[in-house]
Amino acid sequence: MEKFVKLLGEDNPLLQSLKRRGFDTPTEIQEKSIPDIMQGHDVIAGASTGSGKTLAFAAGLIKNTKKEYGIQGLILTPTRELAEQISDELKDFSKPKNLDVISVYGGVSIGNQIKRLEYADIVVGTPGRILDHIGRNSIDLSHVNTLVLDEADRMLDMGFREDVGKIIMNCPGKRQTMLFSATISPDITDLSSRYMKDPVEISATEYVDPTKLSQVFYDVEDNLKYSLLKHLVENEKSKLVMIFCNTRRNVDFVANNLKFMGIEAVPMHGGFTQDKRTKILKSFHSEKVHVLVATDVAARGLDIKEVTHIYNYDIPDNVKDYTHRIGRTARAGKEGNVINILASRDYDNFRNLMKNDDFKIKRLETPYIKRARIRWMAEKRNDRNKRRNSQDHQRRNPRDRHHSSSHSRNSSYNKRPRR
Repeated sequence: MEKFVKLLGEDNPLLQSLKRRGFDTPTEIQEKSIPDIMQGHDVIAGASTGSGKTLAFAAGLIKNTKKEYGIQGLILTPTRELAEQISDELKDFSKPKNLDVISVYGGVSIGNQIKRLEYADIVVGTPGRILDHIGRNSIDLSHVNTLVLDEADRMLDMGFREDVGKIIMNCPGKRQTMLFSATISPDITDLSSRYMKDPVEISATEYVDPTKLSQVFYDVEDNLKYSLLKHLVENEKSKLVMIFCNTRRNVDFVANNLKFMGIEAVPMHGGFTQDKRTKILKSFHSEKVHVLVATDVAARGLDIKEVTHIYNYDIPDNVKDYTHRIGRTARAGKEGNVINILASRDYDNFRNLMKNDDFKIKRLETPYIKRARIRWMAEKRNDRNKRRNSQDHQRRNPRDRHHSSSHSRNSSYNKRPRR
């Protein structure tokens, strides 16, 4: 704890939380950024998810926030999941000061958020929902003294540049601004030049240890793609496993078939409600379920510890998404494995990845496998439309439904054998 005492000061209430949670040694981003943050400087920090950046900006937020003085801290994040995760961390870190920390994002009732915003000291939110509250006059940002832009590059990639600008303009000019981003691109530099004052630039090395990361690929026939995945998941020694697919349809296909085969797997993609996605992540975090099948909605911003294996059932179409996927493992000096499963549809995407010299992906011979039985198939769109049209027709024509059911009952009765 001596290093944290030196960074934060002996009387800092945050030290109580760190001691309770067993934090002993600061990470690189914490050691480099906390001194400038505690002095009130604007900071641009290049740091990946899992590097300890939440604690770094929490040090400034908690220092600058007093109980019941209005919303003094605002953190903007690109996704709902990240908003929840940061909110939970800040609640825990700020317990000694008893601060009210709330998360706001779309997909859930706005009414409950409006009530909670009246008492909030720190708000963590996605840009779209924060703008909704600004439009409704249900959030007061006039007392914000600390603004954090987390995963800033991701927010810009998702098209939130204009929204972020509007939100910042609703905050006081006199404030401390911290920007955290996995990459410092020209767009990030432009954003900082517009809204930050003489920022200190800090960079931490990648949190994922490339020397502990094994990357391999299998080239398999199209009709054996799922069978190979199942074989590997069943036979590899693993702790937590993440399987990435490019589409919701494939996520459901993989997760449901693994479950039918007795493998505890849960799907997660943008088609689920926020409450359901939150419950799924909690079950995975707590290791009640050890296989998570997901689209890239789960690849960015989530610090899920103990992930030992990443399977790319579908190969992403760009280097950035591949990088974020594999960044879920080989963290903090632990070993990690990335397994890419190629069928004919993946060749173009994989060829693009192999052009990048940073990826050392070794080919492995496909083991002998039996073709797995497929127990679940997604309903085709045409079949789904036919079923919906049929249901709509019956709702509009209740006599037809009654006639049909009566006819069915009469037919069954007539077919009964005489005794």
